[in-house]
Amino acid sequence: MSCSLWEFCRLQELRTVRDYLFQSQKPEPAEENNEADNQLSWDTSDWESAWDGGDNKEEETTSTTTVEEETIGQTGPWLQDCVVALSPCSDLLVVAREQKAVFLSAKWHTDDSGREEMTLDVAWTGILCTEEGECVSSCVCIPLASQKRSSTGRPDWTCVVVGFTSGYVRFYTENGVLLLAQLLHEDPALRLKCRTYEIPRHPGVSEQHEELSILYPAALVTIDGFSLFQSLRACRNQVARAAAAGSDVIQPPPLTYKKWGLQEMDTVVDHSSVGIMTLCVFDQMKNASILGGFNASVKGNPPAMSQYVAVGGGPYTGFYYAVEGSSQPLLSHVAMAVASKLTSALFNAASGWLGWNKNKNEEDAAQKQKPKVEPATPLGIRFGLPDSRRHGESICLSPCNTLAGVTDDFGRVTLLDLARGIAIRMWKGYRDAQLGWLQVPEERGDREFSPSASLPRRHALFLVIYAPRRGILEVWAMQQGPRVGAFTVGKHCRLLYAGYRLMGVNSVTSQGWQLHTQQVCLLDPITGALRTVNIPFHLALSDKKSERAKDMHLLKRLTTILRSREVEPDILENEAKIVLLDIKHPAIKKQALESLLSNKNVLVSCLTNITSTLYDTLKQQDPEDVDAALLQLCSLQLKLLQLYTDIQQLHSAADAEACSDNDSLEGMIDELSRVGPILQRYAQLTSRPSVSFAQDSPDSPMTAQAFLSQMECTEGGELKVIRGAETEWNHLGNFLFWGSLCGKSPLHKVCDTLQQAGISPQQLLSLLLSVWLQREKEVLQKSEETVRNLHTLLSALSNMKGAVEESWDSQSVSPWWQQVRSTCIQSHNAAAALLAAFVAHRAAKASITSHADSKLHSEWEAVSLELEQWVVCVRQLEDVLVLQTLLLVPPPQGAAAGTAAQCSIKTLLEGGTGGIADNVAKWVFRQNLAPQRLKEILQETEDKDKDVELGQTSGEEGNDEKEQRPEDTDRTAELLLAVCQRFPHSLSPDLLFAHCCWEYVVQWNKDPEESRCLCSAVEHLKFISSPHIQLGISAMMWSTFIVKRFSAAAFLMEKVGKAPKDRLCRRDVGMGDKAVTSFLGCCAQLLQILMEADSAVEEVSPPELSIEEAWCGAEGPASIAELALEQRGVHYPLVQHHCLLASLLNAAMTFSVKVKPLSLFDSKGKNAFFRDLTTIQLMPSGDMDPGLVSLRQEFLLRVLTGWVQAIDDPSSSASGTECSPLPPVGPRADWWPALCLELGSLLQVNPDILRRHLVCELYNQGLDPRAEEVMLEVEDKDVLGSQLLVLTGQRLSFSLLHSQSQTQAAMELLARLPPTLCTWLKAMDPSELRCPLVPLSHSSRLVSRLIEILPENHAQYSLALHLQEAVDAFTTED
Repeated sequence: MSCSLWEFCRLQELRTVRDYLFQSQKPEPAEENNEADNQLSWDTSDWESAWDGGDNKEEETTSTTTVEEETIGQTGPWLQDCVVALSPCSDLLVVAREQKAVFLSAKWHTDDSGREEMTLDVAWTGILCTEEGECVSSCVCIPLASQKRSSTGRPDWTCVVVGFTSGYVRFYTENGVLLLAQLLHEDPALRLKCRTYEIPRHPGVSEQHEELSILYPAALVTIDGFSLFQSLRACRNQVARAAAAGSDVIQPPPLTYKKWGLQEMDTVVDHSSVGIMTLCVFDQMKNASILGGFNASVKGNPPAMSQYVAVGGGPYTGFYYAVEGSSQPLLSHVAMAVASKLTSALFNAASGWLGWNKNKNEEDAAQKQKPKVEPATPLGIRFGLPDSRRHGESICLSPCNTLAGVTDDFGRVTLLDLARGIAIRMWKGYRDAQLGWLQVPEERGDREFSPSASLPRRHALFLVIYAPRRGILEVWAMQQGPRVGAFTVGKHCRLLYAGYRLMGVNSVTSQGWQLHTQQVCLLDPITGALRTVNIPFHLALSDKKSERAKDMHLLKRLTTILRSREVEPDILENEAKIVLLDIKHPAIKKQALESLLSNKNVLVSCLTNITSTLYDTLKQQDPEDVDAALLQLCSLQLKLLQLYTDIQQLHSAADAEACSDNDSLEGMIDELSRVGPILQRYAQLTSRPSVSFAQDSPDSPMTAQAFLSQMECTEGGELKVIRGAETEWNHLGNFLFWGSLCGKSPLHKVCDTLQQAGISPQQLLSLLLSVWLQREKEVLQKSEETVRNLHTLLSALSNMKGAVEESWDSQSVSPWWQQVRSTCIQSHNAAAALLAAFVAHRAAKASITSHADSKLHSEWEAVSLELEQWVVCVRQLEDVLVLQTLLLVPPPQGAAAGTAAQCSIKTLLEGGTGGIADNVAKWVFRQNLAPQRLKEILQETEDKDKDVELGQTSGEEGNDEKEQRPEDTDRTAELLLAVCQRFPHSLSPDLLFAHCCWEYVVQWNKDPEESRCLCSAVEHLKFISSPHIQLGISAMMWSTFIVKRFSAAAFLMEKVGKAPKDRLCRRDVGMGDKAVTSFLGCCAQLLQILMEADSAVEEVSPPELSIEEAWCGAEGPASIAELALEQRGVHYPLVQHHCLLASLLNAAMTFSVKVKPLSLFDSKGKNAFFRDLTTIQLMPSGDMDPGLVSLRQEFLLRVLTGWVQAIDDPSSSASGTECSPLPPVGPRADWWPALCLELGSLLQVNPDILRRHLVCELYNQGLDPRAEEVMLEVEDKDVLGSQLLVLTGQRLSFSLLHSQSQTQAAMELLARLPPTLCTWLKAMDPSELRCPLVPLSHSSRLVSRLIEILPENHAQYSLALHLQEAVDAFTTED
């Protein structure tokens, strides 16, 4: 709450900057000069440290550190010899000396602690001077506003304007690129100053135009800000284009300006352009009479004038007024510049044509020729402050343009009132002072206490004075205010005050901008720190005797005491009482009391005593002098503290009330026993350990501060609980009621205390129910005791005034009991909600009965509607409890992880008619329950009696199940049976299978690598008995999830011409090659189911979906089954067409067959693929092209070959004639030959060719028993006989001629064979056999089969006979 110096930036590489600017100086003379300075300078430490008594310690400390840092860093006040300019946005700093300059730009760095900090790093160094002998004399950095609509006030770029001793003014970019240079006067440019747009704070203040002013010894040049802004933007764009194109920069046209010759002043060293002002009529007539005499004429409208204030000598301060329109902008030399440009361009062209080369001479001439300088318009002085011995050194204009600070060579700082032209204040003892201004807006908190709160925000003005001789920075309140801050900062700093903001802003573009600019900055060359001054607004309103300042000091003192944890409670109480009673301002006293009440370290007794003391003091004062709001706050807090203390004492009381006979559980014994087993199972599933934070525990004690923060007082004096975060609400409920529910506190006393406090019964009911539902685990551990106590509390609350309305009509729903039902309906704690409903049902029945008796109504008429609502609610809560218990069953190890779904009546109703089945389907997925097992459980459900109560179901069925399965599996099935019996319609088998199918396919879509999920979805789909639902689900699965990936797989295989590798599958289809194979098999099954369902739809009527009576109010999305029934019928040939493609793709992927699958179809067939299955497409018909049929036949033959190779099992083929069983899925599945034959009939391939090929491949593989089975189905036996004859010859040839173990008997047998047979056997190639080592018995059997199937007139019949003789002879020899 006081002034402070805040470091916001730090300069990097200060030594580099100094070395660069002073590198021309030799080090030896510099050291000699320093020694001379030290010898001649006086030791002024004594009187300087005593100059300001309060700050001597700080100054000594700072001076010590300064000396130490100087020895480490730089030596001497080198920065005082430089020209320094800082952008008001603090993002660019220029340090210049003589011809050199260094530009430092802002950058953000992260320190070791991870905190970001801004630094100024060297961005550019160079020489700015171009004329011989000129030096930098003045500099200013002007940020230019961005013209983009998305800008929020940050500058687009910053222009560096530099004045030189030659009179030139040059404009540079942040990177030192020269944009524009102009000679405005032939004297040194003394000062550059800028004025930018400011939003007027008051309606009567006229808008000031933007302007750049340059002061020369005898002239003042002003450049309009708008034209300068446009010219600089154009120059920068042109330079950027020229740099990009590599061409020369075109010289821009010169700036327009006004030049005033300042008359009747001996010397001018500084100036301020105040801006345009308009005199009032009286001042206009006064000036006219002074200047023109008695007979002077006065114009009707006061002229607008620009006011300039110059400081120097003779007079010390001069005031000049330039009437607008009296001087035109100087443009005469523009024509000369254009003509010069044209002439040089023509001569350059001519020299190129004629071979002359005069470029160098022309450049020299151009350099020697200086531009023409226009004469100044004389401007006479209006008046001044004459002081012949005093010479002004600088002037600093305030942000509001009404005041100015002037320094002089006498060490004085003078405050001028510019409107009246007089000095209104003077400070002594500030030699070489540097000035700046700070304008501080009023804080919003202060505005509330101001009597003029409806007026615009006020602004306070402070003058900042840096006295380098004393090394002190002071802040003074304007105009006659005290010094509000003083800082010891060092003797070599520079105070940087811009006095302007962004150029290029107007009243339209500034709307909504947040201009982040620093008004005053102090640069310390020793440490490189840039600091700014923070001043609170209230310091402008206060002096040393101000009550408000004293109150703020006391508040700060109280805050410090509260932060200290080592203060004893008694000391804290006494100190707080003294501070609170000493504070005078009611608003600050209220703030102090609130901070005290919100502190967690203060004891309740201390809070009560302090608040009571303050309340008593206020009551003793005159009522008119006491703030009513503060008195009411004290009264309320005392009341709340008393309530907190009373409840705390009640909970710690040793004697708890014994429940009366009326609170017995006679009416609820049957209900509790009926739901007892399921409650016990639910408690077991919810009692698993979980991790929680100690501070979030409901058993953690509630502090008085937390209690007070949740209470507020209404206008009627009643207490109201603030509904904040759920944890805070539950914590308050625990504090008020948990002791009573556990039986540790007197129930009726707690209720009486809360009723007397004035808290509404509705809020108390809400708190009671929240703690009951939150502490469900503890409630279930002692259910009978807690239920009895809940009944007592609920009855007591119901009997409170304002709970149940006396005018309530018994035929309507009571709002009081509806609140209980609404809470139970929304609760996810199913067991606690059910017990609360039991209790409320009984209490409501008793309340309604007594209400009806008092109104002389009969009981049945009174209770009908309300009890009907309770019956439905209890039924629904029982259903939810059973369902929630099932959902809480943990999944087996290795199953899909996931948290159990939390359901309530509300969520189930909002989930629509399929919400219940959807929850169970998610549970089935988490449990990884096999579809066949689910079907068995549902079959058992249908066989059971549907009217059996929950308790009997849980007991009897469990006994039957336990004999068959392990305990856990049995109890899970038992729970699922119970759920299905409570929801016979919502969980009918078809609906549940439909939802399970959809859940599995959704999970598969999330991770397509999990092909198991898609297979399970198809299995669930098969178990749906209704063809209508089956058809709709299949169609939705295909269009939503399958067809996109299916088409991608088909196009990929068409592109590569074979089964794609894993990388390509992942890229195009989104899954690996194995998953793609499984996916294509599921696609074929899905389309097969779709065809079967479409065929059966006509024979069966669509099912009627219904819902349980208690759940008829379901509102939400339609169930999957309902959506399925709304699907349109499919086009059977199109589905069959896709099924054919899926089978082909599956076969190609399974056996890695090279094929382009889409090339097996004609153009009609290709166009029909991947269309909507409900549309009618033009399908292939008639005989297919023989070339296509040949390709199809070749593909199917390769598939059969692949299957034969896959099923080959050496152990089984060698053991005997019996075939080993084949698996139902995969490449060894036994249904592949049948599928190929079916595909052959659809693809117009002769199935007999496929059978013959299969027989030959089986014999080739040595699988003779399987070959004999297939041989029976071959129709063309002659061709098959010829093929098998060759195969038999190859076997015999291998045994006789190519076997490594040739015996003598075999050789003799070969010699005895007929020559024709011997020649034929030698021509055979046994290498074509994949399994040549076949038992001779198999070959003998094969030859016998050959003789049977070949007719006697066949050409090779005799050869077959010779073969049989040879095999028999070979068998006999063996």
